[in-house]
Amino acid sequence: MEFKKVMVAGAGRSGVASTGLLIRNDVDVVLYDGNTDIDKESIISKLGGTTKVEIALGELTDEMLEGIDLFVISPGIPVDADFVLKVKEKGIPIWGEIELAYYFNKGTIAAITGTNGKTTTTTLVGEIFKNHTEHALVVGNIGLPFTRFADSTTEKTLVALEVSSFQMETIHEFRPHISAMLNLTPDHLNRHYTFDNYADAKFRVTENQTADDYMILNFDDPETMKREDKVRKAKKVYFSHKEEVSEGAFVKDGKIVVRRDGDDTTILDIDGIQILGEHNLENVLAAVAITFYMGIPVETIRETVYSFTGVEHRIEFVREVNDVKYYNDSKGTNPDAAIKAIKAMKSTTLLIGGGYDKDSDYDEWVACFPGKVRVLVLMGATTDKIASCCKSHGFNEIVRVDSLEAAVQYCYSHAKPGDNVLLSPACASWDMFKSYEERGTLFKVYVNGLEEK
Repeated sequence: MEFKKVMVAGAGRSGVASTGLLIRNDVDVVLYDGNTDIDKESIISKLGGTTKVEIALGELTDEMLEGIDLFVISPGIPVDADFVLKVKEKGIPIWGEIELAYYFNKGTIAAITGTNGKTTTTTLVGEIFKNHTEHALVVGNIGLPFTRFADSTTEKTLVALEVSSFQMETIHEFRPHISAMLNLTPDHLNRHYTFDNYADAKFRVTENQTADDYMILNFDDPETMKREDKVRKAKKVYFSHKEEVSEGAFVKDGKIVVRRDGDDTTILDIDGIQILGEHNLENVLAAVAITFYMGIPVETIRETVYSFTGVEHRIEFVREVNDVKYYNDSKGTNPDAAIKAIKAMKSTTLLIGGGYDKDSDYDEWVACFPGKVRVLVLMGATTDKIASCCKSHGFNEIVRVDSLEAAVQYCYSHAKPGDNVLLSPACASWDMFKSYEERGTLFKVYVNGLEEK
């Protein structure tokens, strides 16, 4: 598709990156945002002071759309937003920033999606790529928009790309060489309305793949496997820590093995993995399968996995104070992710939870408390909903606080030697913080300010 004038909707990180990409490639751009309070000079500054962009704010009008032959939306904009429907009615093609990046990309893409584990897996895949070649890129929902770098890729570039359900809603020709579905549990139902809609959006990652491509699937995850027929043409590859799979990565005699076309290759000893929890074993298995089928040497995969210590805000050990260990799992923004963090704790835990409500169900989360969680310290918009759920399960050790700092102080005062304090909210952060990163960073600031008694 050729385009001369493009409107980019959303003046946040993604929209600014998409605008910059288009400007660099001599495309006329209108950056649109419905918020009339946005500082235009600040946006221009983020774009390096360029004068090659028109900025339009407020209600989207017919006049604004004159001459526009492509409309690019940021992931945070719902595809059923009124102004997006207006664009659709006019017959203007609508892309997301992943589709735009793909248009300019020349590298080979490994696209990683699923409900939980995306960032850890993508980061590990990226580290393996980087240890194999200087031509490696780690981008996407992980925090760096693909559009910032897509036009700098070459045929040698290996791209580790984390993709979300939001981003997959707006693809057209996007085709990764390797795609991976890590797992599926209900999430973002306030956006997708039903679990099936959410899962369908995720599985779009494979819809344009051909018989020359691969789809990596979690053999142990029932919701993923019941939908494997959505993989139309790509070769199916599996990973499992419970079973020997016919094709893919599995655990045998304490080692990770890859079976490809009937031949087994031993990759590494699982005792050498540094990151905690069964879920992280799954993440490593996925990363091993992805990189093995991308042709990365076994030695590079093994050495990188052994040296990998995890990602910030995901069961991140912060500090030990008075024989109490503090862990930051601010990235645990849904119940399933938070369950994995609780299961990774080796002793009794004071759990800090609550936040913005994504229409999640908390029953399974609360059901895993017995024997693990001694006290739940609740904050944020979901406090009443979660407290009610706890009481329905007979869990009454609940403390309500008004701030994250107060939550840390309560845990500091009431934790016993040998306890863990875990921030794993099972909720998004947007009611009290700009992002889960801000929430996790503040947690670490408060914990690092605690004094030994």
